Amino acid sequence: MTPKAIAVVVCCYCTLAAAAESPRASTAGAYPTKSIRMVVPYAPGGGSDIVARIVGQKMSDTMGQAIIIDNRPGAAGMLGAEIAANAPADGYTLLLADSSYTINSSYYTKQVRYDARKSFVPVALVADTPYLLVVHPSVPAGSLKDFIALAKAQPGKINVGSAGNGSGSHLTGELFKLKASVDLNHIPYKGSGPSTADVVAGQIQATFATAPGAVPFIKSGRLKALVVASPKRNAALPDVPTFVESGFSDIVVTNWYGIVAPAETSKPVVRRLYDEVGRAIALPDVRERLAAAALEPVPQAPDQFRALIDVERKRWAQVIREANIKTE
Repeated sequence: MTPKAIAVVVCCYCTLAAAAESPRASTAGAYPTKSIRMVVPYAPGGGSDIVARIVGQKMSDTMGQAIIIDNRPGAAGMLGAEIAANAPADGYTLLLADSSYTINSSYYTKQVRYDARKSFVPVALVADTPYLLVVHPSVPAGSLKDFIALAKAQPGKINVGSAGNGSGSHLTGELFKLKASVDLNHIPYKGSGPSTADVVAGQIQATFATAPGAVPFIKSGRLKALVVASPKRNAALPDVPTFVESGFSDIVVTNWYGIVAPAETSKPVVRRLYDEVGRAIALPDVRERLAAAALEPVPQAPDQFRALIDVERKRWAQVIREANIKTE
């Protein structure tokens, strides 16, 4: 074959290869071309829903396509996660995950139908909020030290509510019991709202609540905050000390919120979504709205977010083992 013929063949091959790859390339470059569904595995009004709607609205504005919030509550967040895990990996279905996402695989060993690490690819960590130990104002404890002394004087008598068996607030309480060597009576509720409401009403003495639901009651004097589980003091509650300050360096627990996508979602799409999340939470009005809900923006890249998921999965599995928690 002559050099000229070879050149023609090579040219034709290149043209065909380019043509074969062009639809895929153009699809990635044009993304998104339709609305995006963000599955929130809880009912409207909670922390996950708040984060999804605040950030989703801004992403819609900059991406030129609607971010549709799809609330799918049920089974401690597993129902919504399963729906998202089974969706096409094309960037048009996302999941707003929280800390329960890393707990469920260790607690609901028989029911969970997705793998927190293998079924999804992390996109971006968005925000977090600390857990607080709050008590009814009538509880004779003005500090964490007082509460521990009270608990040791009345083993098994102090009722501590949670958002439900296997929830972040439940396991935060179990972690506290392990580290402080106290015996508390766990009362599971169907959500953090009912648990917090019963402390406000004086039906139970205490709960580990998330800041968005507890801060309004603390500000009004209907709840007393003893300690916060964040690594540093929360801006919404600057007078409340942390567990770290109180000598419990191992009790740093926040309920985080992040976006994940079905496994095999392409890297260009994940990168585009990560960039859009970062752009959204950098906006002053978004930061103000998050702060008003006691949420702190904590943007993390996919690799950093994956590292957090791995650490959290191991941590809660260990707490479940050490506390001898009966799993479901």
